[in-house]
Amino acid sequence: MTSSESGGAGRPVAGTAPSRATGALCAALGTALAGTSFVATSLLTHYPFLSGQTLRFALGAVSLTLLSFFARVPWPRPTGREWALLALLAGTGLVGFNLASLAALRSAEPAMLGVIVGATPLLVAIGGPLLSGRRVSGRLAASAALVVTGAALLIGFGRGTPGGFGFSLLALLGEVSFTLLAVPLLPRLGAIPVATYVCVLATAEMGVLTAAVELPGGELRWPHPRELAALGYLAVAVTAAAFILYYLGLRALGPEATSLFAGLIPVAAAFTAPIVGSGTLGAAQVTGSLLVGTGLSAGLSAPARDTGPAPGASSPGVPVAAPAEPKVPAPTADDDR
Repeated sequence: MTSSESGGAGRPVAGTAPSRATGALCAALGTALAGTSFVATSLLTHYPFLSGQTLRFALGAVSLTLLSFFARVPWPRPTGREWALLALLAGTGLVGFNLASLAALRSAEPAMLGVIVGATPLLVAIGGPLLSGRRVSGRLAASAALVVTGAALLIGFGRGTPGGFGFSLLALLGEVSFTLLAVPLLPRLGAIPVATYVCVLATAEMGVLTAAVELPGGELRWPHPRELAALGYLAVAVTAAAFILYYLGLRALGPEATSLFAGLIPVAAAFTAPIVGSGTLGAAQVTGSLLVGTGLSAGLSAPARDTGPAPGASSPGVPVAAPAEPKVPAPTADDDR
């Protein structure tokens, strides 16, 4: 689909944002899917890391492209500024985050990485308004602090070297950029195109690193069936589906409220660990879960003036998302397209 068919480079074509209730459900499902990644990743410990990530992003891009084709999603052409933001989002939120996390885990316990990256809601609650010229909401900042504290109790604090701490901070910045860099892209492009473009760019960026690092060492190989199944799950569920759901939530709720749902990941892990026999549910886990729930409830009940305009909402200088041209078939993939 050309840009003229979808309204041109300057017109929004993504449709109206979903309701807050739908957005909250999408954000919750998206973060829950993201939280299942550790199971699939545990099957890839003996597979070359860069090669695996390249395959994951490539499979995710293919699945998103097929989805948009069969659902007849309008496909706007990014402007030069949007291409730059998409490339930066792929390089920091996907490639950079994964590389920083891997480097951190070589000299720090997973708990340290989890606690530092778990500070994302607080950083977004403060940084999001400052970057968009809005005041910081004390209610949302306090809600984010509750979520972060609860997640820290659930995960534990862990130990690590200064290098591990530094790489964990880089992973935190990558996680924050995954949310904030998508905000100006979603109103005109839409969730599925943004996710697809980012996966394609991440495939190219990670592919260059694979060719430079792993190819000379002869580490490239075709994955075994279990590894291929794990990569397929990471691509379809954790990359494609989770991206779309999270970005739909982001459009409806705005960055500060959406990022609060990250606290549900350790909660889900804490309550499912006893079922599979990989952990126990103690006082710290219960207390942490209650804090996450309290912070999430307080943040979602904040007035709209505190959360600010969500991507695609009507506000000065931000175009209101409009339906596609009449000759474009009505999309059916989701309610904001």
